[in-house]
Amino acid sequence: MSIPQLTAEQRASALQKAQQTRTQRMILREELKTGRMSLAQLLDRSGEELIGKMRVKYLLESLPQVGKVTAARLMEEIGIDETRRVQGLGSRQKAELLARFAEQLQ
Repeated sequence: MSIPQLTAEQRASALQKAQQTRTQRMILREELKTGRMSLAQLLDRSGEELIGKMRVKYLLESLPQVGKVTAARLMEEIGIDETRRVQGLGSRQKAELLARFAEQLQ
């Protein structure tokens, strides 16, 4: 399957859409980092395309006091693949993530 050739206008439109998506995800990550949104609230919205297509690792690294090492360790312990997206999380994996972060907040 070959990559379709886009006109300059189609390419510009696609680039603009990608930039808007990155900006919206940056805002979500900032809300997580500052505590204006909780992990539970975000996971409840996992059906939305913007959130559902976000990588779990990227999401976890946005949480306060969670860096690359902590996120990778948690994902390994829970059994979440490094490339998993939020929409691909099972109910057990979501519950386990919420339980782990509830423990850390106390």
